[in-house]
Amino acid sequence: MPFYEYRCESCGHELESMQKVSDAPLRDCPECGQPTLVKLVSAAAFQLKGGGWYATDFKNKGKKPAEPSADGGQACGGGSCPACE
Repeated sequence: MPFYEYRCESCGHELESMQKVSDAPLRDCPECGQPTLVKLVSAAAFQLKGGGWYATDFKNKGKKPAEPSADGGQACGGGSCPACE
């Protein structure tokens, strides 16, 4: 479940709340009791980078990596590079 940050527009109190995505946003401030909480936009706690986390982390799990070819692992489409001509 993700964490959401809120700030009260009445008293300025800030808080974090772990909620389901389907949960309704919080409205009542726990400090002053006013229904003036607003959800803040914040950065995610993690980032997915690279060419694809699924393919690199899960797709080949338990399989051995492919052996490099005689040309140093630079296989081509046959005749499309100087090494194949």
